[in-house]
Amino acid sequence: MQPTRTLREFFKKGDVVLLALCILASLMGLVLIYSATRYMDTLHSFPQRQAMFLCMGVVAYVWVTFIDIEYLMEKWWWVFLLLGLFVIALIYKWGYDGGSGNKSWVYLPIPGFPGFQPGEIAKLAYIVVLAWMINKERPRGLGRFSAIVKYVALTGVFAGSLAVLSGDWGMVIVYLFIFVVMAWVAGVSKWWFIGVGGPLVGAVVFLWHFILPRTKYWDDYRVMRFRIVVEHWKGNNLDPRGAGWQQNQSLAAIGSGQLTGMGYLKGTCTHSPSRETLPARHTDNIFAVCGEEFGMIGCCAVLLVLLLIILRCVWVSRRAKSHMSAYIAMGIAGMLMIQTIINVAMTLYIGPVIGLTLPFISYGGSSTLTLFIAMGLVSGIKMRPLPSWLKDRSQL
Repeated sequence: MQPTRTLREFFKKGDVVLLALCILASLMGLVLIYSATRYMDTLHSFPQRQAMFLCMGVVAYVWVTFIDIEYLMEKWWWVFLLLGLFVIALIYKWGYDGGSGNKSWVYLPIPGFPGFQPGEIAKLAYIVVLAWMINKERPRGLGRFSAIVKYVALTGVFAGSLAVLSGDWGMVIVYLFIFVVMAWVAGVSKWWFIGVGGPLVGAVVFLWHFILPRTKYWDDYRVMRFRIVVEHWKGNNLDPRGAGWQQNQSLAAIGSGQLTGMGYLKGTCTHSPSRETLPARHTDNIFAVCGEEFGMIGCCAVLLVLLLIILRCVWVSRRAKSHMSAYIAMGIAGMLMIQTIINVAMTLYIGPVIGLTLPFISYGGSSTLTLFIAMGLVSGIKMRPLPSWLKDRSQL
């Protein structure tokens, strides 16, 4: 197919609205990343890199739109499964924590090859394989015990591998939330969620109040990330210059912006020469930069665009021509939703710091490419109606 003909077909059938929203969100992020990296000379190239990944992401979006993911999954589902697990397995040999305590990055020994986050890339494989699995179980009943075991086993393999190899519990939470959203949308009985979720919540509460305080893990940095949030809710200020320092600083930056912000490139915390003034300001704390320089109005604008992207994914899901396509679109919507909620909760000091970036806004090449590929899948779902001889699948 010729490039001009391909583009005409994309603009005619692809989801141009979703692409425009994604580009708008990414441009907002690019503006914030530029401001957040002015304080240090070694970071000045990051906006250019992000712009490059944005352009690559747009190309990937258009290209993925023309991929028939259902056809591929029917024949090659096991390839997606193995590729996803293989990417995660790279952490064992080449995982790198960068001082965060989590081996969430991989740097392969290939000259010029950039680092990437295996958990980000493997999310797409997990979503499409889970959608394929749920769709296969639908004719025999989604709520059967054997079917539930399969869903849980797949989730356990992906999330468990990440937890063991990287210790990236933030990404593990994303996988678990994606599973809940996709299973719920598919029609798995609410009694499964109540029967399994209720005891789990009770076990966590019991462990938190009666077991952990009596063990050496009570002062572990991973537990401390949750403790400082709980103590903050109670009005205490546990370890303000240690585990709670990042959230104190991000909250101070957002508060200083008030309604309209200090002005672009004028944020006091954003442009402080010290890294400690506002840690991870171009990644995890990019929302704090937005709050300081553009105020509550700017924060609301960012959240509105992200909300529109999520709602667009839901809209495509509701109009998908098959159950599997609907599950994929909703899984991607769930991924965006939980990452946005957790990141904003971190900066507002109502959630623990677990290293999740704000979709489309934070700096990150692998994150940006993964997001645009995911959005390309959604665009392809909108673009591709089932042929007449396959339409019976939508009635399964």
